[in-house]
Amino acid sequence: MKKGKFLILFFWIMISCADDPQPKPKAYLALEYPEAIYELYDKNCPFVFEKSKWANAEKPRGSENCWLNLNYDLLDGTIFITYQKVDNNLDSLLADAQKLPLQHTIKADAIEGDIYTNPYNNTYGMFYEVSGNAASQAQFYLTDSVEHFLTGSVYFNAQPNFDSIFPAAAYLKKDIRHLMETVKWE
Repeated sequence: MKKGKFLILFFWIMISCADDPQPKPKAYLALEYPEAIYELYDKNCPFVFEKSKWANAEKPRGSENCWLNLNYDLLDGTIFITYQKVDNNLDSLLADAQKLPLQHTIKADAIEGDIYTNPYNNTYGMFYEVSGNAASQAQFYLTDSVEHFLTGSVYFNAQPNFDSIFPAAAYLKKDIRHLMETVKWE
């Protein structure tokens, strides 16, 4: 009987000394990208802006004049920029630009829009931040309400997975905000 009590006491001590299991904390990728260095983009268009040195600007084949892609090879993503002249069609341009982010509501967890105004540069618009597994993580439009209308959106060359592209999307969102702040109409 003493052996039985001793064995039970021994096993009870062994089991009770174990640490309680703890869930692992949530983790995110610790990717680091180079600090953004900006340079002026001025290529015979009715606007200029500062773009990241790490972005290669190219006009898409067969595109309208002054449409361009800012390709970020390091991030495997692109900011697609389109320019249109306002010609008594501001209402339809605004409606189209505001519909684009809403096309991602099926996959997006949230879409937040920030109003942007810069009377000094005569630029007004919206910046849309999209969360979740949507195809585009950020979109924007800028206008002077009279003559110029500029839109842009971010896309990655990968299947949307918000957790995986979050660091790259955050990096590009900062670049878009800088681009918006530096747009000047010619």
